[in-house]
Amino acid sequence: MSNKVINLLQQLRQAALDRDLQALISYHEEDSYLMRFANSAISLNTNEHLISLDFIAFDGRKLASYSMIVDPADFASMENGLDVLAAMLPHAQDLTYDPTFPVYERDVFDERSYDPALAALSNEERLAYFNTLGEGLESDDIKLSGIFASGTTTTAQISTATEHTQFFRATDAQVTAVLSSESLKWEVNAEQSAQKKSDLDPESLHADLALLVQHYQDDEAIQLPVGKYTVVLGPAATAELTQIMTSYGMTGNALMQGYSFLKEEDQDKLLFSEQIDLTDDPREVEIYAQEADRFGIQRKPFPLIAEGRFKAFMWSQDSADEFSKTATGHDVSRPSLVMGAGAQPVATLKDLLEMKRDEDILYVPYIHYMNVVNPSQGMVTGSSRFGALYLKKDGSVQVPFNVRLTQKLTDYFGERVQWLSEKQVAYNVSSSYGRRNPTALKVPRFVCVKEIEVSHSNPSY
Repeated sequence: MSNKVINLLQQLRQAALDRDLQALISYHEEDSYLMRFANSAISLNTNEHLISLDFIAFDGRKLASYSMIVDPADFASMENGLDVLAAMLPHAQDLTYDPTFPVYERDVFDERSYDPALAALSNEERLAYFNTLGEGLESDDIKLSGIFASGTTTTAQISTATEHTQFFRATDAQVTAVLSSESLKWEVNAEQSAQKKSDLDPESLHADLALLVQHYQDDEAIQLPVGKYTVVLGPAATAELTQIMTSYGMTGNALMQGYSFLKEEDQDKLLFSEQIDLTDDPREVEIYAQEADRFGIQRKPFPLIAEGRFKAFMWSQDSADEFSKTATGHDVSRPSLVMGAGAQPVATLKDLLEMKRDEDILYVPYIHYMNVVNPSQGMVTGSSRFGALYLKKDGSVQVPFNVRLTQKLTDYFGERVQWLSEKQVAYNVSSSYGRRNPTALKVPRFVCVKEIEVSHSNPSY
């Protein structure tokens, strides 16, 4: 497959040179599968295979881009795309800075995140996975829904500067299973991210769902008073808070546009808990890491937070060009963010519930509709959902109705952090809209934080 893609890019490069274009040519191919469940039955089972090309032409400070979905056998249509690009370029408005043109000095071939077995996963195997995770948990009142999305993503680049190419291929799967009560309207869920077939573990999801269903059926449901709580975050909450923190606070573009909660002089300051380490790590194959970025920069582990100290901003090439900075290898469709593990030996939800505790703890596995209230303060808001539990000091468990959490990111990851679990998990944050772009973070299974504000508490499910 790689030879076909590279040959196509080389032909397109020559076609661009024939038109006197200084161009970057990018290839994107996805083979995507989606099985959706609703009301304990398959509601959708579909797949698609798409190939797209992105052309960017450079002429001094002028840039023009053109994208198209293509049939790889129809080279004439691709050449027509280059003709459209050439016609657009003279009409582009000049930038206020000189953009860098990609010059690839070596070939890059990166299939570390590709697993043939996951790529070949069958519909029968997807259905068997869901049957296992839901076994014995459904009833006339409790219904199963969710998704099993998987596929292969291939990207590649070439520029007219050299004949060298970059080629990347990755497989991924994202599973979300939800059990809901039709009469009481509660919902609990379990999720899993996979880079290879052997990562798929429906038994672990079944164990979590069974435990949650037991508590939601048997334990008292309560409305929590507003106020401050010791909160244990699940991997979904931790990963999505981390993603917002990095995208809104730790990029050069956010800094220069004034919406980051961090400042340039904050670099190397102790702003977070000394227990927090956060790195963009291209060695982490299970979260679909890439060894080079779109401009050919070799990616290396890039510390963002080290023992609580904020270390550096991520600079894309375009932002670096505009603001006279040095690019840091972050022109990738996804970073490879890893939050370091802690020392707490809590690996499963069962472990968490069985922990001895000297105070009441609010377990929040998932923060729903998370959004930024004030980016320059790092203030975010969202509501608990999908399986929150109130773990009482006396060992009992209650089921809280949804609550709203409105808090600064430096509170979630600052001096209020009590402990992090020693177990880490990959959590998939891939979007189901637009092109396939497998994205995941590696985070502690649990993070415990004191004095998190519950600003609103629902009186019912």
